[in-house]
Amino acid sequence: MAGDGLSVTIIEGLSGLPAQAWDACADAAGGPRHPFVRHAFLQSLEESGCVNRRAGWTPRHLLARNSAGALVGAMPLYEKTHSYGEYVFDHAWADALHRAGGRYYPKLQTAVPFTPVPGPRLLTGSASVREALAAGAIAVAEQSRASSWHATFTAAQDQACLSGLGCLARTGIQFHWANAGFGSFEDFLSVLSSAKRKTIRRERREALAGRRIRRLQGADITEADWDFFFTCYQETGARKWGSPYLNRAFFSLIGERMGDELILLIAEEAGRPIASALNVLGGDCLYGRYWGRVTDAAFLHFELCYYQAIEIAIERGLPRVEAGAQGEHKLARGYAPVATTSAHWLAHAGLHEAVARYLAMERPSIADEIEMLDAYTPFRKAGQEG
Repeated sequence: MAGDGLSVTIIEGLSGLPAQAWDACADAAGGPRHPFVRHAFLQSLEESGCVNRRAGWTPRHLLARNSAGALVGAMPLYEKTHSYGEYVFDHAWADALHRAGGRYYPKLQTAVPFTPVPGPRLLTGSASVREALAAGAIAVAEQSRASSWHATFTAAQDQACLSGLGCLARTGIQFHWANAGFGSFEDFLSVLSSAKRKTIRRERREALAGRRIRRLQGADITEADWDFFFTCYQETGARKWGSPYLNRAFFSLIGERMGDELILLIAEEAGRPIASALNVLGGDCLYGRYWGRVTDAAFLHFELCYYQAIEIAIERGLPRVEAGAQGEHKLARGYAPVATTSAHWLAHAGLHEAVARYLAMERPSIADEIEMLDAYTPFRKAGQEG
């Protein structure tokens, strides 16, 4: 695949590509450091076996080089045999094509596996390279007879490029916390309604009664800590979706390679760990990723996953906390609805038209839902008593 002096090639995994080469493309995409598209995170998924052909995520990453052979762009790309671990749901699209006698799998996916976090997907600072990578993905889909190519949780510049190439745009909803220059958690509470302030203070008191929270980062996180965290992670996975996507080896690998970007929270009661949550530090955001517990405790989930994250973001001057997909219960804790985007190329003309009609109807309803949800945030409204 080539054009305009650029060549786009496929690599079947990141192990043979130096980390600095991939990361230079990620840095060129602009904006603050985004940890999930960096070599350390994506390669750890591959090396641990969480991402491979057997898991239904076969790496087929794209690299763009200029006429001199220099790497000028990259894109995570996977051939998939299912639609799990993506968080932008297309099962109905697959069913429709199957009912029409078509085949939806394999498909191609540009994403960070198992990680519903918005960010750059076409890793370059050049508009022409971005377009070449996107055109390369479409070419791979056509050559491999994949039904479709999907780029999920896209950054604005990527979404604009993909829409320009005819990809269908889809909107979703997440809940993020915004730091309005707060100096402390109490400063944050001061902008909430009186009832919500009282509720949050009560939840924190009950969550912390007789317990302490340890915050661990970098070399302070031991393998024993990861063992306990993984036990918690497995409990959540088994309770919510049956089979956790990540294995124990993955967490040791990111602990070794990304330790300073990880903040592990462990709640203890009578000296015994009972719950844990993992956060990842980005350049302008704290990302809440995984949580679990071995003992039920009222409001401890809210404390570890939401209130502690807000405190950390305030202490570090981070503008934002992203606490993962879904969860309207985040509204009452100060997390507001925001729109996310994804882009979809569908080879089958009939399916393309049907999905285009569906998305045209879905987008206004998503906008209405965001507006409705925003009215339920706990912040004081104009004219409301403090």
